[in-house]
Amino acid sequence: MSSPAPRPNPSTDPGPGPDSLADAAPPLPAGTTVAGLRDLAVSLATEAGELVRTGRPARVTVAATKSSDVDPVTAMDRASEALLRRRLAEERPEDGILGEEGDDVVGTSGLTWVLDPVDGTVNYLYGVASYAVSVAVVAGPPEPERWTALAGAVHSVVDGRTWSAGLGEGAARDGEPLAAGGAASLATSLVGTGFGYAAERRAAQARVLAAVLPRVRDIRRLGSAAIDLCLVADGALDLYYERGLNPWDMAAGALVAAESGAVVTGLRGRRAGTAMTVVGAAPVVHDLVALLEEADADGAAEGA
Repeated sequence: MSSPAPRPNPSTDPGPGPDSLADAAPPLPAGTTVAGLRDLAVSLATEAGELVRTGRPARVTVAATKSSDVDPVTAMDRASEALLRRRLAEERPEDGILGEEGDDVVGTSGLTWVLDPVDGTVNYLYGVASYAVSVAVVAGPPEPERWTALAGAVHSVVDGRTWSAGLGEGAARDGEPLAAGGAASLATSLVGTGFGYAAERRAAQARVLAAVLPRVRDIRRLGSAAIDLCLVADGALDLYYERGLNPWDMAAGALVAAESGAVVTGLRGRRAGTAMTVVGAAPVVHDLVALLEEADADGAAEGA
């Protein structure tokens, strides 16, 4: 991987609400560097991505379901995560692991690897070309609202693109430095989003979408939050928002976005997390935050 570019300054106006990522890395275990963690994240994501790409059968079947009947798990989700866990046991045995498909591992180093073995499983199931392997390492509690993301990589399985970032090191796609841009206004912004699996949550998200869509250029729902977040860093999406992201959905992609100069935040002064994640360049991202707050996109008025 080529030398990373310095982290750009997203804005002189941080806007309403904190960036979800700290500016300085906490003390790291002896012999550990952010650059080394980033290189390992890239290696793991691309290795697992090769397994997902070459191991996909002509017809994929559902092995199990999780939160609802439309929230599938495939054999490849499990195989990809098993590979990642095996490699981490070899490379970083003292670190913890938080994975989508397996049991949590509590480490002793203060670092936790956050794994999404196939982000966009429904796309993988149907052969729709937007799914990825996401690998990140965080310090502190393995919760988006409390952790400090140190390094991460997102590997797009179908086209082979790999985005990566290290805290304070900037973000890159296949070694090319990224600097998030953005549209001149909310009305000219292309906005990415996603939906949950529970019917009640989807109904609420549809109401929010009805409020957002008339105010923006258009909406894209690609089906992989990790890729969506990286596309903001890459300039292919101007803004992104989603309620209900799991830690593994956002760990690597949010760091890529933030290190590209994008603002990563929640609503009502909160950090990005499960309640809401909003991403984009200032100042337009703050207009989206205001619109989402007005639409009660995080369900605050319902106490949800």
